[in-house]
Amino acid sequence: MQQIINFIFKNSTRLLFLLLLAISLTLVIKSHSYHRSQFVNSANFVSGTVYEKTAEVKSYFNLRGQNEKLAQENAYLKKLLYNKKDSASILPKDSTKGYDKIDVIQAKIINNCYNTPENYITIRGGSLQGIEPDMGVVSNLGIVGIIEKVSPRYATIQSVLNIKSKINAKVKRTNHFGSLIWKAKNAGYAQLIEIPRLASVKRGDTIVTGGISKIFPENIPVGIIDKVYIDTETNYYTLDVRLFNDMTNLNHVYIIKNKEIKEINKLEAETKTNE
Repeated sequence: MQQIINFIFKNSTRLLFLLLLAISLTLVIKSHSYHRSQFVNSANFVSGTVYEKTAEVKSYFNLRGQNEKLAQENAYLKKLLYNKKDSASILPKDSTKGYDKIDVIQAKIINNCYNTPENYITIRGGSLQGIEPDMGVVSNLGIVGIIEKVSPRYATIQSVLNIKSKINAKVKRTNHFGSLIWKAKNAGYAQLIEIPRLASVKRGDTIVTGGISKIFPENIPVGIIDKVYIDTETNYYTLDVRLFNDMTNLNHVYIIKNKEIKEINKLEAETKTNE
């Protein structure tokens, strides 16, 4: 308290000047409309600038929530897209409600391995969200991999950058099918093998999922052909495919749930048993 009193006495002249200046400015502003309007405009400009900057800061810290909302909306749109592509779906009796063969579940990547021969990705989302092994995983740009293991809240994905990965894919322009594998050479490329020599393939052709699969719907983007060469052991084409996805920079992914897969698996198992 004594220090405050000493400060006031020491700076009494300056404080008195500032007080009188404030009083005089107040009187001028109140008694003259021009000065009053200029003061109000200046105050509005300052407050507007402060509000704008505050809004920008709030918007920045709200990006995570907005990204989650966008990912959820993308999952819904992908569900509509994949069900529309499946022209072979059988409609139920009440066809006015339609029939959704495929569900899409959105998840966030929490760990991504891409520099070993057998790469896996970990996501936040597991059996509690309806995720099960052998479900396909995609991003906005194309395929990512297949669900491998699942716990209640987490799951691991066998990445397309895994030497064990083998996914049915085709050349979109010619409809020639093959198997998409990875030879552990480059994180930006995979290889499409078993393409017959009679196929008219060329550099720049688009590769998509083949549809001869219970895991991925048909025509999901994979990449483009970068190089065509003949496998001397099989006498088939092997295609180097530059992936649309940057597998080293993934954030949100979408899990494709085929509602009919259990019925198909059961039927196939019964068929094999009866052979």
